[in-house]
Amino acid sequence: MQFGIEIFIIEIIGIIAFTISGVIVAFKKRLDLLGVVTLGTITAVGGGALRDVLLGILPPSMFKNGIYVLCAFITAVASFYIGIFAIKKIKRKRMKYYNLITFFDAVGLGVFSVVGTNTAIINGFGDNAFLAIFVGVITGVGGGIIRDMIANTLPFIMYKDLYASAAIIGSSLYYFLYQIHSNHFFCISISIVATILVRLAAHKYHLGLPKFGSFKEEE
Repeated sequence: MQFGIEIFIIEIIGIIAFTISGVIVAFKKRLDLLGVVTLGTITAVGGGALRDVLLGILPPSMFKNGIYVLCAFITAVASFYIGIFAIKKIKRKRMKYYNLITFFDAVGLGVFSVVGTNTAIINGFGDNAFLAIFVGVITGVGGGIIRDMIANTLPFIMYKDLYASAAIIGSSLYYFLYQIHSNHFFCISISIVATILVRLAAHKYHLGLPKFGSFKEEE
């Protein structure tokens, strides 16, 4: 069930999207170029590295195929200089700026959650739904967790509107579609789009799991 160039293109899209989301966090923390590149790259490839370790794929793919790290590096450097020249315009359009953050993060989440589950399946774990879905979720949220820990920020999965939940939905959808549909690339595409839409809808309509702050103290 190898898709070759199609999956590679999808992964590159995810790499670019997650790198940009990492760069945005680095800008907020006022990091220098090295910090921006480091945070952007870790966001992009960190989840995939965790996935490979869980599946026993050693060394992780990021070390065996340097194109992923190179793509993240180029994207981070380009985003750094674009950000420098566009910072005044970004500040004037603050809401659109944050919507852009959410969009790139949602794209990366959708791509890597589903591709992570697919990787577990093609490596012989297709009969273990829990493992395949778990690996997908870790792939989707892992880079962001590492990014936020380095940036000394509470990880998104702890409080963002249906963040990890969107990854679970996308990974689960792909796993079960894979069981019943012969066109697996179609299943991947549908599941990625579904994950992105769930994440964006949750952000727009403030949909999320119950929080301690949402309960009023009884007198």
